[in-house]
Amino acid sequence: MMKALIFLSIMLITCGSIVLIVFRFLKKQSSREVVKLRTELRKQRQEFFLPSRLDAFQRSVLLMERIHPNSLIMRTHNPGLNAKLYQAELAKSVRNEFEHNVAQQIFISPVTWGIMKSSKEEVIKLIHMAGNQMDEKATSIQLSEKIMEIVAQVEQFPTEIAVEALKKEFQDLL
Repeated sequence: MMKALIFLSIMLITCGSIVLIVFRFLKKQSSREVVKLRTELRKQRQEFFLPSRLDAFQRSVLLMERIHPNSLIMRTHNPGLNAKLYQAELAKSVRNEFEHNVAQQIFISPVTWGIMKSSKEEVIKLIHMAGNQMDEKATSIQLSEKIMEIVAQVEQFPTEIAVEALKKEFQDLL
């Protein structure tokens, strides 16, 4: 009877150990499979979204280039307007450009998007600052000259900083 009990105990311990080893092996194997599946899913997701992200970065750089005062003035030049009307037209153009591209923030980090928003606001401030220095009879040409003068005094314009941030973030994706 005692021998049977010892034999049964040894068998239970042996079987229990085997079951535990098999369970841990399967758990580890399952864990590896989950990691492998997650890696594959991440890779597929990146392959799927990379073209959209590339497009978002391209459009965002283009936005920053389009609202830079130099290109903004070249694109919207209207010698028939007085300075106050042209000031309003420039600010409106910057806002419209930005609103047209607001969906790009889905693919761009919040920090870089914040830099872009700040750049937009700085451009509008500059336009208003130059406009406030104009007298009632000033022309759009005089306002343009004043804006260019202020831009020339800035070492690195905010839109250029935003473009650098966009380029860096995109390089980090690759």
